[in-house]
Amino acid sequence: MSMEIRNNYNMETKSATSTTKEGNVTITTVELKTSKPGVTKTEQIKTGYSNVNDYSKYLQGRYSYMNTGTTSMQGVPTRVSVSGAFLKKCMNDPEKAKYLEENLAALPDCASYAVSHAQGTLTSISYEIDANGNITGILSGTNDPDGKIARENAERRAKEKKAAEEKAAERRKEKKAEEEKAAERRSERKEQMEDTFTVTVTGTDVKSVTKNMAAAASGTSSSAGGSFDRKA
Repeated sequence: MSMEIRNNYNMETKSATSTTKEGNVTITTVELKTSKPGVTKTEQIKTGYSNVNDYSKYLQGRYSYMNTGTTSMQGVPTRVSVSGAFLKKCMNDPEKAKYLEENLAALPDCASYAVSHAQGTLTSISYEIDANGNITGILSGTNDPDGKIARENAERRAKEKKAAEEKAAERRKEKKAEEEKAAERRSERKEQMEDTFTVTVTGTDVKSVTKNMAAAASGTSSSAGGSFDRKA
């Protein structure tokens, strides 16, 4: 079982409450939405990074599951991937950065919700944020975590296969018996067929003609001026 859901990026933000500087990095105090409807929290987010690598390190310090391969949330293997192109857009844009951090911060609660509400047992979760900030979530799972249904299905298929093989073997046996009976009948018919022949001898002396006919019929000599036709 797998399910993929895409949410189009539609940034909704509130104005920052205050900003300060830390070298070239801007620290902005904002109200971030949480996974609970209507509930926000005050957080400081950072922007103004000169490269994506430094910005990624900052985010990974807060959200260790971002772009670090497979981690675990609620005991389920989970991957969180954010496009480098979108990180580049966010690193100097407080509004986009706020949107990104709101979603990254909500992921643990979202994973918990998925585990408790999805049918069956989840085997993996992934979230992908593309270059435009669109989020794709993918769930995979099974309704047979202990393999009982798989074993029962395998046993059923094995029984069906064995029954089909036995039926095919029985058909082959019956066909062979029919062929043997047919061959036997043909042999019997051949044995019962009459063996007939006709001898024709032409001559001027009846005794010689008769003698030659008898000889030809017995196969002891060739008949002079005669013919022999055997039919089966």
